Amino acid sequence: MKVKQSEMPEITLKYHCTGELKTSVKSSMEAYALLRGLYDVDTLELIETSIVVFLNRGNRTIGWMKLSVGGTCKTIIDTKLLFVAALKCNASSLIISHNHPSGELTPSEEDIRLTKNIREGGKLIGIQMLDHLIVTKQNYYSFADAKL
Repeated sequence: MKVKQSEMPEITLKYHCTGELKTSVKSSMEAYALLRGLYDVDTLELIETSIVVFLNRGNRTIGWMKLSVGGTCKTIIDTKLLFVAALKCNASSLIISHNHPSGELTPSEEDIRLTKNIREGGKLIGIQMLDHLIVTKQNYYSFADAKL
């Protein structure tokens, strides 16, 4: 069966760097400060949201993406979409985060399982997960600092 080029959609990848100053992230505290500015302060204590920051080999930011917006106590992270975005921007590493509207910093079993799955998936394609942060208005929890 011969398929004409015009009969099948072409898949393309594009990446455009604006040349803007890239921020270096060297610690969980720096990651929290960066992420805190990306969350909507008006909904931080109302709706659970997940944000990812993509980094290059020098741990400098490439960009960020809102992965999901959920309800008052849960949001779903689509790992397939996470890795598609990471690959598209040629990220070497990433930091995932989500907020807990309750202000509680203790990770749930689901948070721990998700972290492990993303870490293992990243290993398969050469993208390191540097950290997973739970963000609240006053503080944060770092899975990397907690050795999780």
